[in-house]
Amino acid sequence: MKPVQIGSLAIGGGAPLVLIAGPCVIEDETKTLEIADYLKELTGKLEIPLIFKASYDKANRTSKDAYRGPGLLRGLEILGKVRENFGIPVLSDVHRFEEIEPAARVLDVLQIPAFLCRQTDFVAEVARKARAVNIKKGQFLAPWDAAHVLEKSAAEGNRNLILTERGASFGYNNLVVDFRAFPILRRFGYPVVFDATHSVQLPGGAGNASGGDRRMVPALARAAVAAGIDGLFFEVHPDPDRALCDGPNSLALESLPALLTMLKRIDSVVREGAPEDFCGMGGT
Repeated sequence: MKPVQIGSLAIGGGAPLVLIAGPCVIEDETKTLEIADYLKELTGKLEIPLIFKASYDKANRTSKDAYRGPGLLRGLEILGKVRENFGIPVLSDVHRFEEIEPAARVLDVLQIPAFLCRQTDFVAEVARKARAVNIKKGQFLAPWDAAHVLEKSAAEGNRNLILTERGASFGYNNLVVDFRAFPILRRFGYPVVFDATHSVQLPGGAGNASGGDRRMVPALARAAVAAGIDGLFFEVHPDPDRALCDGPNSLALESLPALLTMLKRIDSVVREGAPEDFCGMGGT
């Protein structure tokens, strides 16, 4: 596996474990910059590479009345300030063709939402315009089916691709993580990230919103790092119970220092104990 370069950091190919983190949605500029500042300082102390994530428009909310974000132009302006003020790469999801080009001018990584990962023309256009692409594997896809999404992107000449596992549908309003997926996904030769917070989501489980169980995030994250991954994806918030989006499955900022310290220790053991499994797993 060759590492993918995102700004000044690398992910995959034996590079250090990367954290992709931030609030589910941009609530306002001040709070977004405060979260980015906290994450920058914390990951700097722990020597964990950081990509900041926040959505400018959550187009896939359960209810039509749910808060979606500040919109494309204002959202990109805020994310641009995060990038400029803190010197960290920024990531956000795109949902419509007309968003791709302006988003690509600001963002280091464009994210293809799980629900759109089978939309061939959309996947191809994102790959053509983006510096790097984070592909969320749909919860309806088997791990081996993700190969087709990667092939569609690579066919456009973009091999700066990241593949993110976020659980699989398990009956109604529930997701489950199959940890066999990680070695399968890594065989495709691209960095694999585990979205630990969306994996404990209960889609539509709260009636007019998605529920979730953030208490399960640390256990799943520990298991995923032990299985061998290249990065972790956390949605975080100063006060998840008051978050305007995905609060039930978001982590409180105050819980991160202890959790990240533990995850880094597990990652170190995995890399030292079984480097042939971690770095290769049958990949190229």
